[in-house]
This record gives sequence, structure tokens and C-alpha cells, in this order.
Amino acid sequence: MSVVPGTDLVVLFENEEWQQPLFEVLERRGVSFLKFDLKSAAFGGEDLPNAKLYFNQASPSAYVRKRPRVVPFTLALLKNLEIQGARVLNGYEVFDFELSKSAQTAKLKELGIDHPRSIMFNDVEALANRDDLSFPGMLKPEQGGSGARMHKLESLAELRELLAEQPGLWEPDQLLLLQEYLPHDPEVGIVRMEFLGDDLLYAMRVVTHGRYNLCPSEACNPAEGQGAGVCAVPGAREEGPEPVEFYPFAELPPEALEAGRRIVQSAGMDVAGIEYLETPDGRRVFYDINANSNLRRPIGEAFGFDPFERVADFLEQRLADC
Repeated sequence: MSVVPGTDLVVLFENEEWQQPLFEVLERRGVSFLKFDLKSAAFGGEDLPNAKLYFNQASPSAYVRKRPRVVPFTLALLKNLEIQGARVLNGYEVFDFELSKSAQTAKLKELGIDHPRSIMFNDVEALANRDDLSFPGMLKPEQGGSGARMHKLESLAELRELLAEQPGLWEPDQLLLLQEYLPHDPEVGIVRMEFLGDDLLYAMRVVTHGRYNLCPSEACNPAEGQGAGVCAVPGAREEGPEPVEFYPFAELPPEALEAGRRIVQSAGMDVAGIEYLETPDGRRVFYDINANSNLRRPIGEAFGFDPFERVADFLEQRLADC
């Protein structure tokens, strides 16, 4: 890993379209930083970290963009940097946590925060004798991202048939979850909170129109449905002609904010996106925890600021602490 001496910041990334707005802000500010592309990279076991700060923006969904080597490389790199004393934002433990929906389930249980009932399995027949199965249910990969490989199922027989027809659903780690299906008002949608450290950046409502790829980046879901996104994900369900809609959400309940903050703090996350929904029977259920937090500029602007400027502020503050 070659870093020019005197470089302050290294941004680790896999999908440059997501990071370009931040890169532009950092360049405009004159921050000394290096873009480190994880798609094709190398580092030596004897390399010493010589940048002040490393910012991990790798995504669990790299494999669905036909980049299956990104995640194992990133884990090895983060561990190497941290052993050698580097300061890393969203480092090894945070990234490992983001990769595991089962670990997220355990964390939410530990914190006493309502979450979907989930069963992790590596063989569909291991489910046959369980007495806690309920349908409809959601099939999800342990290592998720961008809504890929998610399916609503009505029976165990349908699950068997699906996995027989599509064995690729087991990739990349051969572990799946059967999760409680959570109905919610489609006109209200779900809520996503974005955090920088312990501070809420903003909250937004996301009206899905039955879609699963809810990536907030305008590269994935362009503003007002203007054209196709450049980050289309094979295997992500798309229903109907309506695009995903994103709205600023200023009426965030204080209890939801506090729950999100507790998740961020307990998991040691530096940057995070936390999602929840509210069911017709009054549950507020937290179901997704993201460390690679793709921001949406129009939402920040609705609150009176550019979110990428706020991230740059956050990074510069962390650099000042180094």
C-alpha cells in the first residue's frame, strides 16, 4: 500500500460513483488525501501506515457488482493497519459487524431494541423440525447490500424450491436468514437515520414502492426518478414503474433517535445509517445497520446544509485529533 509521505487521509472505497461527491469536497478544501481503490489493490505485510487517518467506505454489496474479492481484501487490510497502529474510521470490527445480519440481530437483542425475529441456517432441511417458523417470511443473505437476493416467501416448500432453482442465493458466505416479515404502511415507508459519530446528520423517509434496493445515493436512485441508476444490482427485486422516493423527515421521534444513537455507540461506529419501520400494530422495528453510509445531497439541502460538507468537517475534526 503506497502512500505518499505527508498524506493526511486515505479513503478506502470500491464504488467511486458513491464517493465522488465527497472527493470533490475534499479536493475543493485542499485536504491532503489519497483515493485507495479496493477493486484492484495490494499491500505488503511489512508496510507501515504513514497516513494520519484511514476512512473505510467499503461496501458488503461489492460481490453483487462482481467484485467478490473486495470484502476479504478489505478485512485483511483493516486488520493489518490496526495491528500496526493506524487510526481507522469504521475499521475492522465495524466492517465485520456490517457484514453480518446475524451479528446485528444479536446486538439489537443485547440492547433491548425491537428487531425482526430471525433464524440463521446453512441447510434448508435444518428448518424442517423447528416449531418457530412463521410465514410469510423474508429470505435474506447474511452478507447483504443494496437489496440483493431478498425474497418474500409464503412457505417452507417455496423456500426449498427457490434454493433448488437458484443455488447462487447462498453466495457469498453460504449462510442465509429467514426473517419475520414486517408489514408497514407503504405510503409512509421506512425511516433511515444518518449518523456522524453520535450526532444525527439527518433522517429521511423512504417510500419503496415494493423495491428492495433502497441505496440513498443519487448514483443508484436518481433524484425524482431521472434516468436509470448506474449501480443496478442483479437479483434485487424491482416491482412497478415507480422509483424509490426519499423525503426529509424532521418529525423523528426522540425514542427512535435515542435507539439509533445507542446502536452506533455500542457497535463503535464512526459513520452509520440505521433503518427502522413502524408496523400497523405499533411496533417500531430496527432491521438494518449500515456502516458504508451513502448520503443524499437533496435531503441534506432540505435541512439547510450539504451533507458531504458535513462529512468533510467530521473528517477534518478527526484529523485535528490525530
